[in-house]
Amino acid sequence: MSDSMRRVEAALLAAGMSTEIVEFDASTKTSADAAAAIGCEVAQIAKSVILRAKQSERHVLVVTSGINRVDEKAVAALVGEKIGRADADFVREKTGYVIGGVSPVAHASEPITLIDEDLLGMAEIWAAAGTPNSVFKLTPEQLLALTAGQVAKVKEEKTA
Repeated sequence: MSDSMRRVEAALLAAGMSTEIVEFDASTKTSADAAAAIGCEVAQIAKSVILRAKQSERHVLVVTSGINRVDEKAVAALVGEKIGRADADFVREKTGYVIGGVSPVAHASEPITLIDEDLLGMAEIWAAAGTPNSVFKLTPEQLLALTAGQVAKVKEEKTA
């Protein structure tokens, strides 16, 4: 087990969760890949998107449903500062994870956390466990408890 996965496992155990981390031979880097490997709907993937708060240089963790795209303007309004994309080095420095394996828990530094309201309608969801080929199952309520995230409308609305 990698150090990143151990960090996730330790955070889950510290929170009293008895969940199993599942590792796959194939990558679960994208929501579609993860859903195919797990055998669940893409909407059940709790995708961790990292954005950069431009003034404070903090990282913003948006945990969104795998079928949604993040509305950066909505995130900026919620955070109260301009938001930018985060490059791989920023993601690694702030979270301790590589892109594609960012877990919603056990970040290197404390993120500003927003939770996609669409995830609350799921009975169970799956999140990255610290590597691009590992996941763990949890409920939306457990996600909220683990992250202390703010539930918000963060998905980009589709235009016709």
